[in-house]
Amino acid sequence: MLVSIVIRTLNEAKYLEQLLQGIRTQCVSDFDIEIVVIDSGSTDGTLEIAQKYQSVIAHITRENFSFGRSLNMGCEVASGDVLVFVSGHCVPASPHWLQNLCSPIIQGRVTYTYGKQLGGDETYFSEARIFAKYFPESSRIPQEGFFCNNANSALSREAWLLYKFDEEVTGLEDMELSQRLCRGGGCVGYVADAPVYHYHSETWPQVRRRFEREALALQKIMPHIHVGFGDTVRYICSSVWRDWCFAKREGVLTDNFFKIIRYRFNQYIGSFKGNRQHRQLSKSDKDKYFYPS
Repeated sequence: MLVSIVIRTLNEAKYLEQLLQGIRTQCVSDFDIEIVVIDSGSTDGTLEIAQKYQSVIAHITRENFSFGRSLNMGCEVASGDVLVFVSGHCVPASPHWLQNLCSPIIQGRVTYTYGKQLGGDETYFSEARIFAKYFPESSRIPQEGFFCNNANSALSREAWLLYKFDEEVTGLEDMELSQRLCRGGGCVGYVADAPVYHYHSETWPQVRRRFEREALALQKIMPHIHVGFGDTVRYICSSVWRDWCFAKREGVLTDNFFKIIRYRFNQYIGSFKGNRQHRQLSKSDKDKYFYPS
């Protein structure tokens, strides 16, 4: 059996070698590994690193890029029976990450899996709290619901051929496909013992734009969700207070006091704006969401 690891890249030289080295040292027992890099215009040495590790390299232009389209292109190039998706700024946190992520699919227990995500030393405190919320300590195979995250996931080729990723959504292409898969009788599983470190090196405007484009995508997936200004204020206040309390218990409140306010403000203001926008994107909107400066 062949497992293809599909990695979307745009100037990912900072962590890509750690990722590829981590893949090279994985302990796997019942499949071979292929690496496919789908790049959207890197200029920082990303492609040279990918070539060093004998990756199959495909390209998508800036004009044609969307998260779903780039993954579909990567899957078309890939030859594997199982398709693994991992962000170019994620690094395996275990030598058994890949085996554990793929085994439930190989065993026929589920058709889509996603693994645990951990923050690093430079991760915003509030983002680490989001990771802890959505990626708990216990596995759920299968889980209830269609939550999934392609920063660290695997999908059977058969399921991808049947559903494919939506190429128009501005984010959450994983949840959009997962929703259709579950409606069709498929199952999703969360694998806690398939962890990666997920490093976001974002400015505050980039944090806001990320949540904005995800809220924009959520309109298609869950159109009944509406976020008002009062909701936004309440979410900011309650999440800041909870983060402060947790940071105090951890003894790190002083270092994170104002960062917590800024992160949660940008998170929910971005979500508020994205929830109220129309889904049709102009070229300038696409550049803002997919190529933030």
